[in-house]
Amino acid sequence: MKCIIKHDAPGRLRVHALVSRMTLREADVLEYYLRNVKNVTDVKIHDRTCDAVIFYEPELQPAALPEKAGRAAYAGVREQIIRALSRFAFDSEEAQALAPDFSARATNRYYQEKLVMAVVKRVINRIMIPMPVRKVLAVVRAMRYIKEGAVCLLKRKIEVSVLDAVAIAVSLIRRDFKTAGSVMFLLNIGEILEEWTHKKSVDDLARTMALNVEKVWTIREGSEALVSIGEIGVGDEIIVRSGNIIPLDGKVISGEATVNQASITGESMPVPKESGSYVYAGTVVEEGTCRIQVEKSMGSGRYDRIISMIEESEKLKSEAEDKASHLADSLVPYSLGGTLITYLLTRNVSKALAILMVDFSCALKLSMPISVLSAMKEGSNMGLTIKGGKFLEAVAEADTIVFDKTGTLTYAQPKVAGVVAFGGNDENEMLRTAACLEEHYPHSMANAVVEEAKIRGLLHEENHSKVEYVVAHGISSMLDNEKVIIGSYHFVFQDEGCKVPEGEEDKFAELPDEYSHLYLAASGVLAAVILISDPLRSEAGDVVRLLHDEGISKVVMMTGDSERTAAAAAHQVGVDEYYSEVLPEDKANFIAGEHSLGRKVIMIGDGINDSPALSEADAGIAISDGAAIARQIADITVAADDLYALVSLRRLSSSLMRRIDRNYRFIIGFNFSLIVAGVAGIMTPQTTALLHNASTIGISLYDTTRLLPE
Repeated sequence: MKCIIKHDAPGRLRVHALVSRMTLREADVLEYYLRNVKNVTDVKIHDRTCDAVIFYEPELQPAALPEKAGRAAYAGVREQIIRALSRFAFDSEEAQALAPDFSARATNRYYQEKLVMAVVKRVINRIMIPMPVRKVLAVVRAMRYIKEGAVCLLKRKIEVSVLDAVAIAVSLIRRDFKTAGSVMFLLNIGEILEEWTHKKSVDDLARTMALNVEKVWTIREGSEALVSIGEIGVGDEIIVRSGNIIPLDGKVISGEATVNQASITGESMPVPKESGSYVYAGTVVEEGTCRIQVEKSMGSGRYDRIISMIEESEKLKSEAEDKASHLADSLVPYSLGGTLITYLLTRNVSKALAILMVDFSCALKLSMPISVLSAMKEGSNMGLTIKGGKFLEAVAEADTIVFDKTGTLTYAQPKVAGVVAFGGNDENEMLRTAACLEEHYPHSMANAVVEEAKIRGLLHEENHSKVEYVVAHGISSMLDNEKVIIGSYHFVFQDEGCKVPEGEEDKFAELPDEYSHLYLAASGVLAAVILISDPLRSEAGDVVRLLHDEGISKVVMMTGDSERTAAAAAHQVGVDEYYSEVLPEDKANFIAGEHSLGRKVIMIGDGINDSPALSEADAGIAISDGAAIARQIADITVAADDLYALVSLRRLSSSLMRRIDRNYRFIIGFNFSLIVAGVAGIMTPQTTALLHNASTIGISLYDTTRLLPE
């Protein structure tokens, strides 16, 4: 791309693109391309002027360098940015791939123009249009508000629209067209800002909830192959197994599975799918395997469904929001009654109108949801995907938190410490077989096995038959006409009845306890034990302490590990209670027991076996690198970088509840004072209406711009 440098300073570069015009999509492509350049910290694109402002910093801060070296460090990054700009083209596939399909730029531009036009029309109306015409226009515009109020009354409801209709109608009857016009203008501005704020919050949230699937199993030349999702087109076939997310819309052509569709349809129970059934992107296979013929390519329709789900889902409403909404509606009859009583006592229409011009419900109904959506957006900046205000409230009120150990209190990417082969088997061949099975069901331990095989260069062909996953136990398949299983001690030796090869009992007994063990058996005989190094996260102990400081009275660790391994981890982390060798139902039953004691519980996990407990908890939190079904069922997803995000989540939730309480008290107090001032004749109805609407807009803007926690 050809461009000229308009301003150049250390750490900041402003360039002008030599193009006739820049579309919103092109602005997005350029922005995300530049953000992807090393050492670029921020980018602002002004599409109307075709300018780009690029902020950057050297790898070493100038303060740590001699003066000349500091200037050279900035110059080096500057040259790197200029080279990137010279290579850039709006239509390049590389640049297009970096930009999201949906961004906030188009939404913001639409509402900015809508707001400006509303103000321009108001100014033109006041300056250029004669008064007789303005009166007619006021009556015409008033019909919409009066109709909405009448419809509300016909439904036997007395809500905000009735107040608006009465205020406008009384002003018109009094031939006070100036007041009627001002009220309608303020209502219109308020509606635009409310719609803009809500739309932006929902859009931002939807983008955080969009699918992040990179690879998918498909059929290539008669066998299964793992390919990039971008290679899949309409008509291709993909295979999805237990615990995995369905990445594309399509129709099941073979196999049977139960699918969790809660994220799309809101159904609480999994739905059985068989040949001929339709499945949706973003749903999760809970059990079984299905072969799907793709009918919609990547991203097609998915974003709109997420938007619809967020807007319609009752999960977005916390008890605080419901309380505010019900209170707002319940106050409307009192406002009307106060208006009537004031008129009867004073016979002063202006004083009576002062009450109509001020209603509590508008601010209550707008500010509470905006606060919640803003908190959810702020959470996304912290690496948190929050599916509703209900769960933020649950986190704020929780007194018990339950941690799964593997992949949660431990690092999300454990390592293979070694492979102990039995029965004369080759160590590498056993690891190859294990990776072949484990890659179908990604979990932190499974990922470790697959990664170790990759490091050792152990490529494997998909020459086994159907793979079956047994929740919380392991995997079973057929390989070279013999049954091969891999999983826990309980699954391999107790459920499947496998044996240790004769003469190798001592070798088996000497397996090191400091590692977690994955047992691989073939034809009922132990073939290998894979030793998994799964160290505790360095921040785990500090996070537990901080959670205690934030008001969590009971921190519990639950794991399928042995008593000895669990005890050592519990002591090191500092939890209040721990439970070892637990099954999925044990975790869910524990949470149910805590509920019976009147406690509110948060559950944190990352695996398929954590999904029942995540559903049972008041707020289920999944680690983002965990199993797809855990992420989908969970109410909140936390980035896997570190556990301090949990402390931030608790603080964010508590701060949100404080903000809601503060807004509630301010709205009631401020609007009541306006009513008193209006009834006392201190303020005119126009002034009270202006201050009321200004306060509502001010609170909403404050909630969308002021970060939490405060």
